[in-house]
Amino acid sequence: MRGKSGERRKRSGRWTGSRLPEGLGPRLRERLAAVRLPGRPTLRLPVRLAGPRLPGRSAPRLRERLAAVRLPRTRRGQRRLVQGLMVAGVLALAPATWMRLEAGDRVGTAAGAPAREVAVVFGAGLWNGRPTPYLAHRLDAAAELYRAGKVEVVLVTGDNSRVEYDEPDAMRTYLTGRGVPDRRIVSDYAGFDSWDSCVRAKKIFGVDRAVLVSQGFHIHRAVTLCRSAGIDAYGVAVDEPRDATWYYGGARELAASGKAALDALFRPDPRFLGPEEPGVAEALAAGAR
Repeated sequence: MRGKSGERRKRSGRWTGSRLPEGLGPRLRERLAAVRLPGRPTLRLPVRLAGPRLPGRSAPRLRERLAAVRLPRTRRGQRRLVQGLMVAGVLALAPATWMRLEAGDRVGTAAGAPAREVAVVFGAGLWNGRPTPYLAHRLDAAAELYRAGKVEVVLVTGDNSRVEYDEPDAMRTYLTGRGVPDRRIVSDYAGFDSWDSCVRAKKIFGVDRAVLVSQGFHIHRAVTLCRSAGIDAYGVAVDEPRDATWYYGGARELAASGKAALDALFRPDPRFLGPEEPGVAEALAAGAR
């Protein structure tokens, strides 16, 4: 046994006394005082998630809010809490449910898609300047529609708000590599979200009827928004494995559906509208020669 206070005592297996090594912060000193040394492999830390004390690393405001949370103790209060959570869940699911009902039987596969002059492919991100796997699968489906003679022109719509980020040109390059002629591809560089893409397809490029191409978790929203924008739309749902990305996309749709419902209701102008462009009409005319 060592005599100095603040050093280990083999007999008790603890830090003892009122003094601990110098230079330690008060929280670390408090935690070290509760640590058992080898002999009994247990670790006791004075950390509580309830009551007035919260983990030391929490931000002050978060600590205050968590400390103020009190679950109802009465049955009446608990019942109201459950009812409130149920109402919140219904409100969160309502827009997505409405869009599925609105799209109805207008969603299917590439093989069952009707013949339309234009296919619209929505952007889905780039990796190192190339389409992400999900976007590549959308483009593969559009190329399949073109080769099958079901569409004549492919309108690629995506984000080009930054010089170093150009979804439409990356989509064009991918499609030409899959056999779609460059003259049959039209680029929309201001498709910042689904609503903007639908409105611009109608007002800027003059699209009245189209086949939309996207993943299953997004296609119902795309069809509903394009129909609200005045396009007779049919959606091709691209199959994907049920991986983490797919579930993330499905969860994201719950949040995006609320905004989409507001867009369909109030029909705002897109972030950038601009003048009309003859790209689709010229591509169709070139194909008719």
